[in-house]
Amino acid sequence: MAENGTVVTEFVLVGFQLQAELQMGLFFVFLILYLLTLVGNLGMILLIQSDPHLQTPMYFFLSHLSFLDICYSSVIIPQLLETLRTDKTVITYKCCATQFFFFTLYASTECFLLAVMAYDRCVAVCNPLLYATAMTPQTCLGLVVGAYAGAMVNSIVRTGCTFSLSFCKSNNVDFFFCDLPPLLKLACGETKPWELVIYLLAFSVITTSISAILISYLFIIRAILRIRTAGGKVKTFSTCASHMTAVALFFGTLIFMYLKGNMGKSLWKDRIVSVFYTVVIPMLNPMVYGLRNKEVKKALKKALNTMKVSQVE
Repeated sequence: MAENGTVVTEFVLVGFQLQAELQMGLFFVFLILYLLTLVGNLGMILLIQSDPHLQTPMYFFLSHLSFLDICYSSVIIPQLLETLRTDKTVITYKCCATQFFFFTLYASTECFLLAVMAYDRCVAVCNPLLYATAMTPQTCLGLVVGAYAGAMVNSIVRTGCTFSLSFCKSNNVDFFFCDLPPLLKLACGETKPWELVIYLLAFSVITTSISAILISYLFIIRAILRIRTAGGKVKTFSTCASHMTAVALFFGTLIFMYLKGNMGKSLWKDRIVSVFYTVVIPMLNPMVYGLRNKEVKKALKKALNTMKVSQVE
């Protein structure tokens, strides 16, 4: 609701209003990063599905992580590319709410999924003999469904609270997509109760996921310390290195964005961090898991060799 009583039916995204040359330069940069994200994550999914040696719980979860990264970036980047290419910055109220909902859904699911992957590594390291029994296909599917279900509840409540606010200060969103900090800057009236619920939801999702990850890694570290040989310790720890890297990248940026005390006060810094976790991290995850994982590299070489043989024939 605007100050003159009219209902807000659209927002104007003003996050990247630059000179035409700079905008086109950014367009090509983001386009290349998005294509790399699609190719990398789709390639990871297809590789996992096609190689029998990768039909394990860890790679089952990794395929879902790749799927989330595709969805996660696809909610933001195509609209951003359209804005940079055509200078069309208007987004309808319903489209803004939809983008916010799916962005929250995929981000929350990724939080929970990274926690599930930490639990998987904990079981594999601490109880290797019981791993196959503990992490059955039914259990893995249940954990993934639980991650999506928890994220769905969070997304519905968070979106409902955010778009129950009255937007009367302006309809100019000083950002490149419909995210929480710039939307809150447009809200007026009594916003504290809604903001409290929104912050508590963000806090609960992030802290619950991080707590599960930290507890899992405490058990993993304890199990590693019990290994007598240095080589055995390094080998066991290396199985968790890729996951730890993904966790550090993803949660580091989310904590900066949503749990910092001055959220929304430095939107240029927020833009840079948001570009990192909406554009860069989804592109990096396949590289992190691919370059640091011997089984993935072996499966990739096998697939490439098969393609070469088929082309020769």
